[in-house]
Amino acid sequence: MILEKVIKQASKILKSYNIHSHELDAELILSDIMKVKKEFFITNNEASISEKIMEKYNIAIKRRIKREPVAYITGKKEFWSEDFIVNYSTLVPRPETELLIYKIISFFKNKTINILDIGTGSGCILLSILKELNSSRGIGIDISTKAIQMAKINSKNLNLINRSKFKVFDLSEFNTGKYDLIVSNPPYIPSKDIKNLSKDIINYEPKATLDGGFDGLDLIKKVIYKSNHLLKTQGLLAVEIGYGQYLKVSGLLKRFGFREIAKEYDYNRNVRCIISTKARFF
Repeated sequence: MILEKVIKQASKILKSYNIHSHELDAELILSDIMKVKKEFFITNNEASISEKIMEKYNIAIKRRIKREPVAYITGKKEFWSEDFIVNYSTLVPRPETELLIYKIISFFKNKTINILDIGTGSGCILLSILKELNSSRGIGIDISTKAIQMAKINSKNLNLINRSKFKVFDLSEFNTGKYDLIVSNPPYIPSKDIKNLSKDIINYEPKATLDGGFDGLDLIKKVIYKSNHLLKTQGLLAVEIGYGQYLKVSGLLKRFGFREIAKEYDYNRNVRCIISTKARFF
């Protein structure tokens, strides 16, 4: 079959199942199977597709019809202009988390720092920061052994293995080192709201990476408490938060002696990350 026709047909099928990103998903899945960049389709839309590729493509499209995220079908997700390996043990990196990276880099540009990433998952946050701060080092911790395995693979793929370490740890048991930056994208969705998430998320992404307890703040509280002990005097704490949580998280930070110095809004003008410090001046 002809490339252009194959993509249009797959896109039409996905659209019939109310998948809004049907055209992009059809292209991303096929480009992964063909091992080409998506831009290849622009200049080669009359190319023929082999039966072997079509067989793999049909299987992948059926998986997407069942609402399996494209990132799990392809085994990767682009984040901060890099492809990160992901699987069912890791949260799929979100574009809004890049807002956290932008803000952090603006504070530490041209500096050498020591970083702790709590709940590192695929390692995308820590590794993206290290990519920009090329003399800094960091450690990522997570309770999931499988997630840490993915983070180590991503570290190797990005040639950052010498500046990053990833370890399996429960946050309550981690007491090693002092850090210039502690960053975290913890689970922050209230337990009662989990059932309202899209099928793409609720049926595939690990619940432990989503469920933040009764009010969504269980893990955020633990991150703030632990940061109180692990952060250097002039260090920064950067935390991603959920919709409508700003006032409560801001109050928690103040209770532990943190001073907010910046916040970042998402594309819907909701506060999605807070940067704070215990230093009088920064």
